Amino acid sequence: MNKKQAAKEITKLTAEIENHNDRYYNLAQPTISDSEYDALLKKLMTLEAQFPQLKNINSPTERIGAVIAKAGQAVTHRTKMFSLDNTYSVDELKDWFKRVEKGLAGQNVEFVAELKIDGVSASLSYEKGDFILGATRGDGVTGENITNNLKTIRSVPLRLRKEPKHEFPKVLEVRGEIYMKRIDFDAMNQRRERDGEVAFVNPRNATAGSVKLLDSRETAKRNLHCFIHSFGTIQGVGHLATQWQFLSAVKSYGFQINPESLLCKNVDDVIAFCQKWQAKRDTLPYEVDGIVIKVNDLKQQETLGTTLKSPRWAVAYKFPAQQATTRILDIEVQVGRTGVLTPVAKLEPVECGGVTISNATLHNFDEIKRLGVNVGARVLIERAGDVIPKIVKVVELSKEHKDFVVPTVCPACGGPVTKPQSQEVAYYCRNASCPKQLERGLLHFASRKAMNIEGLGEVVVNQILAKGWIKDFADVYFLKQEQLLELDLFKNKKADKLLAEIEKSKQHGLSRLLYALGINNIGEKAAHVIAQRFITIENLQKATLEDIDEIPEVGGIMAESVYRFIHHSSTVKLFNRLQKAGVILKEVVSKKSGKLSGKKIVFTGELVGFSRLQAAEMARNLGADVVESVSKNTDFVVVGEKPGSKYNKALSLGIEILNIQQFKELVNG
Repeated sequence: MNKKQAAKEITKLTAEIENHNDRYYNLAQPTISDSEYDALLKKLMTLEAQFPQLKNINSPTERIGAVIAKAGQAVTHRTKMFSLDNTYSVDELKDWFKRVEKGLAGQNVEFVAELKIDGVSASLSYEKGDFILGATRGDGVTGENITNNLKTIRSVPLRLRKEPKHEFPKVLEVRGEIYMKRIDFDAMNQRRERDGEVAFVNPRNATAGSVKLLDSRETAKRNLHCFIHSFGTIQGVGHLATQWQFLSAVKSYGFQINPESLLCKNVDDVIAFCQKWQAKRDTLPYEVDGIVIKVNDLKQQETLGTTLKSPRWAVAYKFPAQQATTRILDIEVQVGRTGVLTPVAKLEPVECGGVTISNATLHNFDEIKRLGVNVGARVLIERAGDVIPKIVKVVELSKEHKDFVVPTVCPACGGPVTKPQSQEVAYYCRNASCPKQLERGLLHFASRKAMNIEGLGEVVVNQILAKGWIKDFADVYFLKQEQLLELDLFKNKKADKLLAEIEKSKQHGLSRLLYALGINNIGEKAAHVIAQRFITIENLQKATLEDIDEIPEVGGIMAESVYRFIHHSSTVKLFNRLQKAGVILKEVVSKKSGKLSGKKIVFTGELVGFSRLQAAEMARNLGADVVESVSKNTDFVVVGEKPGSKYNKALSLGIEILNIQQFKELVNG
């Protein structure tokens, strides 16, 4: 294919991919499967690698993300991004209506009511249809450049679609709300907690952090979305008369607008809309905290004008927060699976959001300091839907109690409490035999991706711990049949089956064991990489912090976590007991088949249907050498969804690339 042919094909593929993006995200009418979409994207990436001079700055392949050289630069908005005045009741909303009617001298007024998404405001600028700049709201006049991160959001068009019914703007600056769906937020926090990271407080907090990440590849993993709700500048089009026409126009350009928006003929329609969604807010897939009401006619908006901070033609109706005041009876410190210490406020029971609340999370010790809480303080708590209640602020401090002091010893085991040198806010108990860590850690230890001990579930674990038979993970391997027969619903057959599962788990090898032990910041991939590097537990124990940090896939924080864990006195004793029980403490290399013997394989992207670790095990079981970096010696690169730089390097080196289906066919013969 020559350059002219490639340019034509790239243009065709780009238009086709963006059309499918629009059908998926805006119209909810996809016409191809995910695998077909991935094939189109892969074809475009291949052509762009062969003809890099033809790649457009707004190619669909830019959504994969890249490392950003430095923090976002300051951006001056073309027109100021105003904040909205708030109303908190129907009466206050009616007062605003009266002011609007007075300002318009009795003219007939229509309104547009839109859900107020609880996300992060952003400005998006386009010139001749191309996305050129994205920025945060900032102070309304100046924001921060987040263009590369916004490009990873699939509902943000990289090039506007031309529609015959709407003129194409030469310059268009629109404002929208970047947000994260509840299901994605919950899944992300589960991953963070599983990997020993501090969970985000709420979707808005997670979104705010995501749009400012220096590595936009990480932003791409957060699955953010964008609703457009207003404009700053439009040049080169005919006159738009109303807000409703604007929403119709931007939807035709390829933007996503909130589907629940409503054109209201009068005040009663607006109030009914507010009351409807106030009652149904928890049924939405994203967080909303109110309704935004705008005068529909743009000339009437001009007549009403703005104050220094807010437009007079728009207002926010804030839903009443599910709040109550109560007193803090105590502050308890709970110990999680990875040893993270979390403060929890024990409250004087109070009704809030239809349930009785007696506990509220304080997230971390920095939050206690920020709020200024102490035992005996009267506080305002808030609950929204099924979200864990949180303390919003202190209403009245208790003068009878001193400020809360971060514990220096673990409340569960008495071991020392430490805080990493890194900037994370968490404190940890480093004792691997801490009873509270053990309680939560045993379930993780026995889980499928760890030691895979079927039958060692929550009910059994709780009964065993209550009997006092297990003090650390090694005790699992010293359980006897006569002990298990004392447990509820255990007969000979069930006891023998569990003992057989425990015996089988001894053979899994070092990488599975390291993951099972729940080392802070160490997930499946990191555990495998470390085990591959050191092979035996003796080698890992001899390694210096620098030796661990030298592994390309292991960062400084991860290396410190491993080093501290491995050299803790209780961990040394644990490994000795595991070895005595017959648990293999070295990396197992399977020689079941030589089908892929000597082949070097790299995995990149999100693999649909199984984890990266499972895929790697499948390849190793056939004799392959699974490596982390692409080189001229690599035989195959297996590509999943949202592949990273490894994919581009493989293309440039001419290495054979397999999709998920091809990999499965290779493995299964």
